[in-house]
Amino acid sequence: MTTSTTPEPKRIALVAHDDRKDDLLEWAEYNRDILSDHILYATGTTGRLLSDALGLPVTCFQSGPLGGDQQIGALIASSDLDMLIFFWDPMSPQPHDADVKALVRIAVVWDIPIACNRTSADYLITSPLLGKSRSARGPMAVSRT
Repeated sequence: MTTSTTPEPKRIALVAHDDRKDDLLEWAEYNRDILSDHILYATGTTGRLLSDALGLPVTCFQSGPLGGDQQIGALIASSDLDMLIFFWDPMSPQPHDADVKALVRIAVVWDIPIACNRTSADYLITSPLLGKSRSARGPMAVSRT
């Protein structure tokens, strides 16, 4: 009997505001080989750009302002997402700022690692923990009682 030593692929969401899409694309192209071992999700235009640039399957949701942020939040709340790479633009006002805050909040509540820029994304994607399975856990609020 043999056992597989290949880690389970992580389910990774990739999101970027308009002014950060080029940064995310460049980062994803640099990390294409690592990303190819995982299941990728993205919001609207970002997902289509990533799929074209990387030649990898990317499940695309709605644009962030049209509900894509909430769709990714639903993945988190359903324990169907392992990591969020969200290159957000803190210098530009976002018409859907409440959705952005809700997405970040739900990721924190459910203990999902979040990267908001290239450096933190590099740390997450190259972490030795990426190859390890996470124990099934609910939101932090549940574990506090």
